[in-house]
Amino acid sequence: MQVLHVTQPATPLTPSGGDQLRSRMAGVFVPISTPFSDDEEVDYGALAFNVERYSDTRVLGYLALGSNGENRSLTEDEKFGVLECIVRHKRPDQVVMAGATYDAQRDTALFLGRAADCGADFGLILSPGYFRKLMTEEVLFRYFAAVAETSPIPLLLYNAPAFCGVTLSPALVQRLAGHPNVVGMKDSAASGIENFLPFESEKFHVLAGSANFLFAAMMGGSIGGTVSLANSFPEVALQLFRYGQARDEERGVAFQQRVTRINQAISGPFGPSGVKAAMNLAGFRGGIPRRPLLPLDSAQVEQLRLLFVKEGLI
Repeated sequence: MQVLHVTQPATPLTPSGGDQLRSRMAGVFVPISTPFSDDEEVDYGALAFNVERYSDTRVLGYLALGSNGENRSLTEDEKFGVLECIVRHKRPDQVVMAGATYDAQRDTALFLGRAADCGADFGLILSPGYFRKLMTEEVLFRYFAAVAETSPIPLLLYNAPAFCGVTLSPALVQRLAGHPNVVGMKDSAASGIENFLPFESEKFHVLAGSANFLFAAMMGGSIGGTVSLANSFPEVALQLFRYGQARDEERGVAFQQRVTRINQAISGPFGPSGVKAAMNLAGFRGGIPRRPLLPLDSAQVEQLRLLFVKEGLI
């Protein structure tokens, strides 16, 4: 596998480009699933089918190689195969974020260089977590700032302690938000996105990391989110987003409750396996997860199907 050495930083999106940045981040991103065939090989045909179907909706773009994309279960060559497939089949105006989940700073930098060459617009960077006890505020600041200095694409921070065991503090995010090549964050933590919304600006945008709090986040100033529900029911996620855009509390609060009920039934107990089962039921090609994750059994799939019928989704 060829690796690219990153030596030149990106041209930052400056305050004068604030409207441009907002237009590339204000919307719903699909944290897109990586479908596997029955032999657990990446099913690129299914992935292309899904991207083309999402392209017929108004989703703004994709988070490739996130947790729903089973990033840690892919080889390096598979990661870039997935990323290239998404870029090739997306709508021309759609935006692609590439998720980096490495523990070594060098690996993150190399990934970002190659992701940029594949056509990614942004990088989403998860905190290193293996040596989590050593991930002090200063270590994390140096890590993110150093990666941002050399990245050829703008970066978003990813606050997801459930995956890496490290929680980004508001003080750390505030420091990093001042870096010209750090343009936002995705917050999936239970600690509360409201802690980061004060940093929302024309140069730094805070995206909700779950459909469970997308509406509340937007009422607090967020401009969108990456939500796993969009894998199976993108129009539902988009409707919730539109209520948030309109600041329509009367309809938005009730719709958020419905969305949370549906979302918790899918990914709450089942994670990526539930997302894939929901995709299959909704007419997408979710395929199966890669072991050690297991697909849902027939009773679990039927449980989801009955819920979707009750909710009028299928």
